[in-house]
Amino acid sequence: MLQPRVRFAPSPTGALHIGGLRTALYNYLFAKKLGGTFILRIEDTDQTRYVAGAEKYITDALEWVGLDLNESPNLGGNFGPYRQSERKEMYGEFGHLLVKNGWGYYAFDTEEELNKKREEAEKNKQTFSYNVHTRNSLRNSLTLPKNEVEQLLNSGADFTIRLKCPADEIIYVNDIVRGQVEFQSNLLDDKVMLKSDGMPTYHLANVVDDYSMKITHVIRGEEWLPSTAHHVLLYRALGWEDKMPHFAHLPLILKPAPASYINNKNVDSLTEKFTSEFYKKNPNFTLKPKQEVQKMIRGILLDVNNISSRVQIKNKDKEDKIIIKEFLKSTLFGKLSKRDGDRLGFPVFPLAWQGEKEDDSFIGFREVGFDPKALINFLAFLGWNPGTEQEIFSLDELVEAFSLERIGKSGARFDYEKAKWYNQQYLIHGNDEEIAQQLKSIFDQKGWYTSNKKITKIAALYKERATFLNDIPNKAAFIFSDGFSYDEKNARKKWKEKNAAKNYELIDILKNTTDFSPENLEQVIKDFITDNELGFGDVMSPMRIALSGVAGGPSLFDIIYLIGKGRTIDRLKKGYQYFENL
Repeated sequence: MLQPRVRFAPSPTGALHIGGLRTALYNYLFAKKLGGTFILRIEDTDQTRYVAGAEKYITDALEWVGLDLNESPNLGGNFGPYRQSERKEMYGEFGHLLVKNGWGYYAFDTEEELNKKREEAEKNKQTFSYNVHTRNSLRNSLTLPKNEVEQLLNSGADFTIRLKCPADEIIYVNDIVRGQVEFQSNLLDDKVMLKSDGMPTYHLANVVDDYSMKITHVIRGEEWLPSTAHHVLLYRALGWEDKMPHFAHLPLILKPAPASYINNKNVDSLTEKFTSEFYKKNPNFTLKPKQEVQKMIRGILLDVNNISSRVQIKNKDKEDKIIIKEFLKSTLFGKLSKRDGDRLGFPVFPLAWQGEKEDDSFIGFREVGFDPKALINFLAFLGWNPGTEQEIFSLDELVEAFSLERIGKSGARFDYEKAKWYNQQYLIHGNDEEIAQQLKSIFDQKGWYTSNKKITKIAALYKERATFLNDIPNKAAFIFSDGFSYDEKNARKKWKEKNAAKNYELIDILKNTTDFSPENLEQVIKDFITDNELGFGDVMSPMRIALSGVAGGPSLFDIIYLIGKGRTIDRLKKGYQYFENL
């Protein structure tokens, strides 16, 4: 195989969804595996949807997760410009070439005329489409006299150029993921290729750019599969069929399984939220009173283990079927949406995004505390598997293991708990010194100034007890601050009045201990327990609660070392006095 050239081609219309990031990842892995080129192309032909800052967000996200680009708007390259808005002049000639060679035509229908056609079709319970069946009855260069067409063009009349889809043909697409896919040409609409202002639509610009940039493989989301038939026709129409790239359409990322986030504690709040969403999406719904709709939704949520996208509704009345189908389709199942994060309490964007409205602002995986390497590992498995039991991969290992042939056809269900598990694994197996370097700035911001040696020790003690990096300072806060409360329930249970004198005696022994290393502290305390025929719980449990406020945690001897001799003595005295008065 020749060295591949692949492109990630997002539109700058807002924050980059993790589904887009996964597409970028698969393109990157495929290119790097075969020594190819990974390109970022910004598809900004629709300027009405352009959002300031979106392009920078895209490049920042790719940089954060470590997907290095070979060519891009910022890096340049031999096939630029890499923004479609800067390539505008080149598209017009190809649009008019379609007309010249019989694969396209000028359409002069106004929006009002087309809307009228749509309304007429709706009255007859049909759907209007500009296609092989209707184009000969509409205002275009196929039906108008040649001199009238020339007059309209010369007068500056508004027009579009549409692709003339052939009649009675099966169009075959050989997809690397899905195998051979067939499209019936009579069912295709004659899509607009070029608008009268000279700007191309997505379809023309996409094909022209892929050809011009010598793209060898188009790896993109499943939602673009229906458009591929038009793209195949465009390659044929423009005489580029022998240069057409290979296609691979990736499975959807689906909403999480309902059982993964619905429970008895949140069923009432989710019922309220989902009912509100139902009425937002169906504002004119009056078939059932709102109370009954809410009751029905709550019933579905309570039976969470039996929820499926094909829930049995054959014994339901017509109105109930409408509610259930709409609720299941839009709320519990289907493609993971940008709103699902807010609805269900997890990020679906790599980085935080600040929109003009609060509803358009989102938290990101980075801000939650994810390691970008863990996020990449998690995303790689949303649709692909290596065929082995291995789950933890570095980026280089993913490159080595990746192949398009191991991408599945079925949608991949998003599982936030699994994402957190990946992050936890990266923390557990992370280098203590590197984790300490990241913690130091957090500690400094909190005013916890201590040595790198002690921060490294804290990292080693708490990384297996943390999911995110920020969990470590939260769990270790008592080391630096005395402002914690005691677990009184456990304190009553663990503090024995008959051992009080011995516990105070140990304080005096610690006062006279000069070597406060964890190893020596362990020896001193264990010798004291043995010499006095005490149980470990009799001494160490009240010590732990006095020093940290809680009954559990990492090695007590390490904790004493980190707190330091003076503060350890003070806390033990204060804690024991408090326990005596419980």
